[in-house]
Amino acid sequence: MQPHRLAPTDDFAPLLRLIQTEFAYMEDRIDPPSSMHNLTTANLAGQAETAEVWAIGTPAIACMVLTPKVGCLYLGKLAVSATHRGKGLARLMVDLACERAAALGLPAVELQTRVELVENQATFRALGFAETARTAHFGYSRPTSITFRKGVLLP
Repeated sequence: MQPHRLAPTDDFAPLLRLIQTEFAYMEDRIDPPSSMHNLTTANLAGQAETAEVWAIGTPAIACMVLTPKVGCLYLGKLAVSATHRGKGLARLMVDLACERAAALGLPAVELQTRVELVENQATFRALGFAETARTAHFGYSRPTSITFRKGVLLP
């Protein structure tokens, strides 16, 4: 299966359901709550206009949002359906993110995960990311997120 880029006019309801389903396990583990709670189909369509929204399958079994930032391509909302894990889909999406970063002339892919989600941290390290920072959400005095970065080869 190959990833495809979604257009702003696509139906984002299945993608939103995928993200909500696959992020649900975090509910009782992270503080503050996930930004996924603020996500809507309109938000996703807007991101497809201003950034890049990618999916695998119809309906989607994996997805991510890529947002160009100064010095990196930010990878957000990476989700893989539980029924399709262990098949290399996260790696496929990360590889695509690296290709897109290089195509955009950006030297790295960056993402964040929560400090409580040690399994995500292990996955990102296995995918070649290195921890670069720990930050706190507004109103928190302790770190709540870990920033990971992976360099890419520019053409």
